[in-house]
Amino acid sequence: MLFKKIIPLLSCVFLFAGVSKSFAASPVIEPEHSRNLRNLETAPMLFEYHRQTIGNERQYFTYPRRDTTFRKNFFKTEGNALLYFDNVRGPGILGKGFGPSDTVNPRVAIAASIVGGIDYRGGESLGDTILSGQDYRMNRKSVGDTIWPGLDGGIYLRGFVDSVDFVLDARIYNEGHSARCLRNGKSISCPKSYDGEFLEVQREENNSGVEYTSYARYRTHFAFNYDWLRLDFGRDVMHWGPGYYNNLTLNQFALPYNMLSLDLMIGPLRVMSFYADLRIFNNSMSMSNKDNTRNLFGHRYELAVGNATFGISELQILYDNMKPWLFVPTAPLFMEKGNYSENSNNGSLSFDFNYRLFNTVRFYTEFFLDDMESPISLIRNDNIEAKWAWMAGIQAGHDFYYKGHKIETGTIFEYARVEPYVYSHFDRNTAQVAHLGYPLGNQGGPNSRTIDWNLFARLDGHIFASVRQTWFWKGTDYGSAVNDTTPGNHLKLPKKFLSGAKLQYMLTPAISYEGQRFSFMGELTLIDDKKAYIRAGFKF
Repeated sequence: MLFKKIIPLLSCVFLFAGVSKSFAASPVIEPEHSRNLRNLETAPMLFEYHRQTIGNERQYFTYPRRDTTFRKNFFKTEGNALLYFDNVRGPGILGKGFGPSDTVNPRVAIAASIVGGIDYRGGESLGDTILSGQDYRMNRKSVGDTIWPGLDGGIYLRGFVDSVDFVLDARIYNEGHSARCLRNGKSISCPKSYDGEFLEVQREENNSGVEYTSYARYRTHFAFNYDWLRLDFGRDVMHWGPGYYNNLTLNQFALPYNMLSLDLMIGPLRVMSFYADLRIFNNSMSMSNKDNTRNLFGHRYELAVGNATFGISELQILYDNMKPWLFVPTAPLFMEKGNYSENSNNGSLSFDFNYRLFNTVRFYTEFFLDDMESPISLIRNDNIEAKWAWMAGIQAGHDFYYKGHKIETGTIFEYARVEPYVYSHFDRNTAQVAHLGYPLGNQGGPNSRTIDWNLFARLDGHIFASVRQTWFWKGTDYGSAVNDTTPGNHLKLPKKFLSGAKLQYMLTPAISYEGQRFSFMGELTLIDDKKAYIRAGFKF
């Protein structure tokens, strides 16, 4: 039945898809949109890392960051949008109606497109797509669900005026869910949130017998550029460090948040100062989030020299407290932490290194320090006060041509170890390194080990295929969830790493077609945590 439903979508994709490379221009290079707000490209961030691996330019690993080609190529990539205007060519509709142009670059330009798609999502743990999101003691079978159909549509707006860049992707979602549960002896719909954010259930008694879920999602950036600095107001996710899947400080697969960032470029040195308005409780509309606030400040310093990149990232999380001074990029957060009460603030410090070899392969690592009693206690690693994490990886890539066709190939292998109680704090729902109950860093959460290996390729910028393997272990004792509290006698408690953990192995093949107007993707997860994700999307 599933394939009978999908075949018409496939036919539409290949019948109407253009032959030009797919574009979704943005003034920023953004992290992946893996759970919602998908555009025509399946994994643009993966190929951003691929570009850095095989390229010659300096390597920086701070995202989102400005795309310097956005203005230069704006008409080339966005001139065929549904609605277009710039102060040189005038208005246009679907690439037609423009006035004469000259070599002068426009000072003002804006493009608007209609975007959307239809999804099928089903799985044993659909409501638990982030491995550490649910309590690790929950029965995984209780969160299964199937979404069909999942419809989304909205507007994709981008442009610039003088020194200001902006982009907005805003959509409305409507979904049918299969999950049911009993309430007062009656079977009712119990939908699970695929992306971990809030959704609203429209009950059949209020909608003439039709029951579905609806919600809205958006990401945006509104930035001021001045030579060597950029001030960006946005809703997105920060991704700091050279890893793709398993960054430890700020990870692209966390849930999005409202934020403000200042990006400074001084020769080979990049400095980013960052603020985020976080939510403590999983239900974003809960009154508890009004009465309890969590604010995040972060600094990242990157020095790129030749083929090497050195990075330092520091975070400070404040509970029911707001100190704007922490936004100053020259204020060391690991020192400022001592100026506030221990229970109301939390902090971390991490170091990462990346080296590219022969423009073909890069090696990278990150060490994350949450807390320690002393350097000796960190080396002994025998009590729960030694809270740290480590990640290492390798990425290789090569582009070549075969009978006139460009083929991009690559592989990523990563290993991550996160000790118990990492990202946690002394009291529940206070200064955890989390947003809406999910970690901001490595998505395995505390007391976990993850191995990821992905092989991928793309043909002519259109046909993408990958095979990802994931080996995942998660401890089951106390200290394995971000909201587990650090005991007062932590110096005397021995550490148990991965106690009770069982191996979960996931094999995920994926294939997609990326056209100028349409796209199609299919992804299937096998062995453990079985699930399927099939999508057809469009952009006009």
